[in-house]
Amino acid sequence: MKIAVVTGASSGLGKEYVRVIEESFQDIEEIWVIARRRERLEALSELFPKKRIAAVPLDLTDPESFDVYRTRLAQEKPEVMILVNNSGAGTFGDFREADTDSQVSMTQLNVTALTAMASITLPYMPRGALLINISSIASFVPTPGMTVYCSTKAYVQSFSRSLAFELKKAGIHCLAVCPGPMDTEFLDVAGITGRSETFRKLPRVNAAKVAEKSVSAAVRGKFVYTPRFIYKVYRVLAKILPHRLVMHISKIS
Repeated sequence: MKIAVVTGASSGLGKEYVRVIEESFQDIEEIWVIARRRERLEALSELFPKKRIAAVPLDLTDPESFDVYRTRLAQEKPEVMILVNNSGAGTFGDFREADTDSQVSMTQLNVTALTAMASITLPYMPRGALLINISSIASFVPTPGMTVYCSTKAYVQSFSRSLAFELKKAGIHCLAVCPGPMDTEFLDVAGITGRSETFRKLPRVNAAKVAEKSVSAAVRGKFVYTPRFIYKVYRVLAKILPHRLVMHISKIS
């Protein structure tokens, strides 16, 4: 059985990836959707009736969730044609003033869980499979005001680039997706909405287009996808200018 796996699938960008997979990949029979809230996952079956939707409610900050996922793969032995590591979290504010638990939880979800999901899934991914990891424009330069978040996303981009190179011989394409701000639940959960003048001014990217174009980029074997011209320019500037200078631009306030 050929399947796709999408983490953070219950809303926002994750839900858009489920839509793209349903519409664009006829050979995929089932989509495993992973998030904490079972009711939201089960509701996806009505939204996307063309595919079997398998709700897999897991908290990916809990190490036991990886054992549950590993066991399910071992029992069903599917071919995983697409893995989208979309689960992630962020918080806004100075690191010195943030509570320790929220910062540690962020690293567990953005780094540990993403790494574990890729490692557990790759043995089931055949030639032609796609591994899509959600990074951020915050990965380009250190971002004061979201210090841990930008650091975790820098890991995701570096991990994805290196893994893409390793996987070329296996015919598996790995892509780091680096979007700018989207009007999704992320901004509210991160405590950004109404508190950050920087985010208020930044141009938004469209979640549906990010999902569509990033999947296309992954199929073409690209290593990194960044939407919108302004963020592509920012990515280039981050490569050629000293980070100490660019941090005056990147800081969140």
